[in-house]
Amino acid sequence: MLKTLTKTLMAAGAALALTVSAQAAETKLRIQTHYAPETPSGKLLTEYVENIQKMSSGEIQVEMFYSSSVVKSVETFDAAATGILDCDATGGAYQTGKNPAFQFVGDIMGGYATPVQQLSWLYYGGGMEAAQKLYNKYDMQLVGWIVYGQESFASTKKIAGLSDLKDWKFRSPPGMETKIFASLGAKPIVMDFTEIFTALESGIIDGADASGLANNVGLGLYDIAKNANFPGFHSMPSDHIACNKAVWDAMPDHHKTIMQVAIGDIALKSAMTFEKKNAEAAASLKAKGVTISAWSEEDLQAFRSAAQAAWGEFATTPEAKALVESHLAYLKQLGLVQ
Repeated sequence: MLKTLTKTLMAAGAALALTVSAQAAETKLRIQTHYAPETPSGKLLTEYVENIQKMSSGEIQVEMFYSSSVVKSVETFDAAATGILDCDATGGAYQTGKNPAFQFVGDIMGGYATPVQQLSWLYYGGGMEAAQKLYNKYDMQLVGWIVYGQESFASTKKIAGLSDLKDWKFRSPPGMETKIFASLGAKPIVMDFTEIFTALESGIIDGADASGLANNVGLGLYDIAKNANFPGFHSMPSDHIACNKAVWDAMPDHHKTIMQVAIGDIALKSAMTFEKKNAEAAASLKAKGVTISAWSEEDLQAFRSAAQAAWGEFATTPEAKALVESHLAYLKQLGLVQ
């Protein structure tokens, strides 16, 4: 009788332990991105979510919000840090008002030439350690980057070179970009990502720095704006996955690893996808009568010089200065700056 009772209790205890273990391994995340689900970047984020759910055998469950449907794009980071959301899938450059250091983990501008170079700084140039200190200061954890490549403009006016920037009113994200383009004669206007189409349509702006060429097509910008530049040169933003640090710390280690490995996979796919899709978009747009301009090497160098001059001016906090020094050291290793 005693043996039977003991076995019963042990079985019940084991079942309870398995239940508790299963509950402990469950991670539920609410993630917001500024991308629409129809864009290439939106589709890649959908794949990321599907991957982490499959790789965890359903232990990680994600409720994904597209097109900044919960809060504005620039508010996503704080919404995650304060628990309205759990993770942010926008980019660090939106947080430059919080600390200019975020510019140098969000959109370096005028630095790296390819997504692989920029990603290599994060993983092999000491970038992750430097960036993590910044994110942790604001109660967030950087999980990883997605770098899709150089962005292109959409414009209702000719945008074929430096001289066309004079008095050109365009949507700009907040941060260093406004300083760079103002110094080159343009009139940057900071507005939310989701307001670009309407602002172009109504004539409030002449053009927009939105995303890469293929994403701009997905947003419908060239239905209105019949001018673009390609290849891009001015901006190669790092989209991030960043999570509330308390939420991250409470996750099982294998869930953290799954999310980190999966973001590396999507980062590589993103770089390859946009290499192909941007070229396809350029050919398609030309066939539809959109003017595609490639800037001269002289104009490109003038932009790089203006951008790199702005780094020092914008790096006004210890965190920003440390990141600029880290980038410059690595760019010198790669032979991209003297």
